[in-house]
Amino acid sequence: TKIFVNGVWVGVHREPHHLVQNVQALRRNGLISHEVSLVRDVRDREFKIFTDAGRVCRPLFVIDQDVKSQNHGNLVLTKELVQTLEDDREILAGMDPEERERAELGWKRLVKMGVVEYVDAEEEETIMITMTPEDLENHRLLQQGYALPEPSSEDMNKRVKATMNPA
Repeated sequence: TKIFVNGVWVGVHREPHHLVQNVQALRRNGLISHEVSLVRDVRDREFKIFTDAGRVCRPLFVIDQDVKSQNHGNLVLTKELVQTLEDDREILAGMDPEERERAELGWKRLVKMGVVEYVDAEEEETIMITMTPEDLENHRLLQQGYALPEPSSEDMNKRVKATMNPA
């Protein structure tokens, strides 16, 4: 797999899956900036890292992919973290604007902890995004070998869903 940084070819790697996992872990743990975009194109056998400015990014909640974790397959965001956000809101309310900017509380804490990732348009094309909790649960059931319930065609205004890949 060819490795590119900001469009410049910098090398080749024999185990791209491990490289991508390690670089994603670095980003999620705050060791590299959350604004760095990581794009693995399996078909073209390329891994692109973008650190340049000017890319529009949107935040997404991360799903725990650690097989050893009790929270595997669920959002990294937990009820405890939501409670921490509530506590942070009260703490931030008592700070002046300069202190608030420096404090790593609230949303900044979620980003630093790897609960939220910023994804640009190109990275978005190469990752799996679950739109609703129902989609996440259906995917989990499908992976466990259960048949999904047939959607009813009664509600004409419901969201159109693509068929899920059982892999």
